[in-house]
Amino acid sequence: MKTNTMLSALIICFAFLSSCRGGTDKQVSEGKKQQLRAPAYPLITHDPYFSIWSFGDTLNAQATKHWTGEEQPLIVLAKVDGKVYQLASNAISLLDEVLPTAQKRPYEVRYTYDEPGTGWETPDFDGASWKTGTAPFGDNSVDNPMKAASRYDQEIWYRRDFTLEEMPGNPKLLISHDDAVQVFINGVLAYEDPNFILDYGQRDIRVEALKALKKGKNTLAVHCRNDRGGAFIDVGLVQEKKLLDAEPAKQTAVHLTATQTAYSFDAGGMTIDLTFTSPLLMDQLEVLARPASYLTFKSAPNDGKKHDVKIWFALSGKVSSDKANQEVKVDVEDHAQLLVQSVGTTSQELLGKKGDNVRIDWGKAYIAAAKKASIRSTPNTLQGLVAAVAQKGTATETKIGSAADMLIGVEMALGEVSDAVSEQVVIAYDDEYSVQYFGKNLRPWWRRDNKTHALDMIQAAANDYDRLMQACQSFDAKLSADAKKAGGAQYADLCNLAYRQAIAAHKVVANTNGELLFFSKENFSNGSIGTVDVTYPSAPLFVLYNTELAKGLLRFIFEYSESGRWKKPFPAHDVGTYPLANGQTYGEDMPVEEAGNMITLTAAIALREDDAGFAEKHWETLTTWTDFLKKEGLDPANQLCTDDFAGHLARNANLSVKAIMGIASYAKLAEMLKKDEVAKEHFELAREMAREWMKLADNGNHYTLAFGQKDTWSQKYNLIWDKLLKLDIFPAEVVEKEIAYYKTKQQTYGLPLDSRKTYTKSDWILWTATLADDADFETFVNPVWKFANETPDRIPLSDWHETSDGKSVGFRARSVVGGYFIKMLEEEMAR
Repeated sequence: MKTNTMLSALIICFAFLSSCRGGTDKQVSEGKKQQLRAPAYPLITHDPYFSIWSFGDTLNAQATKHWTGEEQPLIVLAKVDGKVYQLASNAISLLDEVLPTAQKRPYEVRYTYDEPGTGWETPDFDGASWKTGTAPFGDNSVDNPMKAASRYDQEIWYRRDFTLEEMPGNPKLLISHDDAVQVFINGVLAYEDPNFILDYGQRDIRVEALKALKKGKNTLAVHCRNDRGGAFIDVGLVQEKKLLDAEPAKQTAVHLTATQTAYSFDAGGMTIDLTFTSPLLMDQLEVLARPASYLTFKSAPNDGKKHDVKIWFALSGKVSSDKANQEVKVDVEDHAQLLVQSVGTTSQELLGKKGDNVRIDWGKAYIAAAKKASIRSTPNTLQGLVAAVAQKGTATETKIGSAADMLIGVEMALGEVSDAVSEQVVIAYDDEYSVQYFGKNLRPWWRRDNKTHALDMIQAAANDYDRLMQACQSFDAKLSADAKKAGGAQYADLCNLAYRQAIAAHKVVANTNGELLFFSKENFSNGSIGTVDVTYPSAPLFVLYNTELAKGLLRFIFEYSESGRWKKPFPAHDVGTYPLANGQTYGEDMPVEEAGNMITLTAAIALREDDAGFAEKHWETLTTWTDFLKKEGLDPANQLCTDDFAGHLARNANLSVKAIMGIASYAKLAEMLKKDEVAKEHFELAREMAREWMKLADNGNHYTLAFGQKDTWSQKYNLIWDKLLKLDIFPAEVVEKEIAYYKTKQQTYGLPLDSRKTYTKSDWILWTATLADDADFETFVNPVWKFANETPDRIPLSDWHETSDGKSVGFRARSVVGGYFIKMLEEEMAR
């Protein structure tokens, strides 16, 4: 759970405050709007470490963030006729301590582990019988952001009295909580959250609690409960002091397509467009694997007058650090044609950490712009940038400082603007080595020759700008049209939303033998690398557009078994914890799940390529896995499947379908390889198992969640491969009966996963919808669109949500939304 000390020892530092508000930002565009309101908007998206988003509707309402929620400010300011406007990230401000957290110094509180009586949170409550202890409280697990001074591992209530000499301006909570928390100020609820903030973050205080805060004595009361994993709690107060008087420019539009997010602003008679482009083009592997995005600035008068315009763009040093207080160094690189700047930590601990809620702190972030008189580098600190923009003195410059205070940036003097003018910057990252694979550090794909370096990559990206802008626009238009034709306008919106997220949850690297490996990260599920049951739902996107990437998702699992490192008769669950792929770290196997996944996806690749050569290379391993499914797959023992959050389940009917599909897929591969007797034997076996399955799962008008569990049900999304691969294993009546029954179980925000809970997985809904006839497809898809459009959780798209209220249950920014493309894949494979 998070490990970033966002405020350093003095707790007075320059930072960018996020409003962290749910729902729609108040300053919403009234002009051209994107039909779908994205939960969060992708800006710079390349891999699990280089991934910057806007967590709201308006780009200047809060700081831009890494997908984990850690602020990675990307700042855009414009000066029009002497007036300064904020376009990207919110106001540059000073955070001043009001009530310190334990980051600065320990403090004492009264606490109890036993549920207290009514009124425990009020100032007059008598807590004399409670224990006295020193904060912070936690269990000193790896997720704690700092060492706990006192123990908390299950549930805790504590009270902290404090005195205010004067009333703070715009106070906020500074808090780290794991998990669910309630915070009260003078008995009034100030903040609550059923989830967690693993690092320290600022959170708004409810209006009623702000009114309760007073000069003199106050009481902060906190209740925290650990629902899973580590435990930690620490709460303080900070206040915001603006350093730069910049008016938020009025955002008039935001538009999201597969590879671009475009914003329009009205600022002092100028229309300023910002377009973020990550050229993740599936038919251009070298470009897709190149970690370089573009930000285009287009400025034009909208009142018929000339205007004097300057634009500043700056990228925070936090983009290249895990923690805000890490030391970073800024450099201006030597390049003949481009003004190139870089920022990276001074420690440079290559592949030095692993885990889920962590960010990269090795390698360097880069920005590059044209080298010309009208463009120059900005000062390297926030103080320096503020002084330059405000034209009020100068700040002492340094090349080394804390990540939160350092930046790289450019000032673009556009001069008197009467017609549209455009400038662009390249934003790139060089991690040098991306993944450790069984003890060997592997280069990113673009550096596989050991000769190409960051400046070469950046120069290539700059040279490709015009070509790639056209290519991205063409690709985006075709994807939207194809998706709309396949599944309707709302389905097309979902595909556009999912595209960059799905790709950027992976890293393309080169194995030591030159083969491509495409490693996923389990974002906010457990941080595993190369998880097979994450590959499985993600795969439709890659099978559709680039089977080399799809094979890159499977190669390391085959190699793990074939090398002898993995000795079991079914595939591993994963190959480690990102970015260290040195062997499975997940605590339990998923035998039937992963065997079915690997065989089925190998068959899908073979059919898409019309070539089973990849399968033939691994035929012995595929045969071992198929033999396992023949023994254990029809009536699975008590075990986990990909929906492991739902717990163990014996006799899982949908898992049994997966085993049958795996055996049938093996038969299809044998058929393609002219192994006719093997194909016949396994097709017959799969059909025999399907007939037995229908008896075991029968529940009248539908089929059960698990054999023998009457009056239960589940989405049988694994049946989709019978349709896509044309296996002809299950009679049509099975799908017809299930679809009819599912329509009676629909909720406001989608079809629940099964009868145990009302939560769902949106990737599986898309698979289930694709099972249905075209007439029913939108019946299942449109509630998923409604979820994405209305969820109060402003985070990169979650694939696990409640169907009753649209709230995220967990997970975000995961690759599995690549599964949304299964309807488009069906259209292609039907040809």
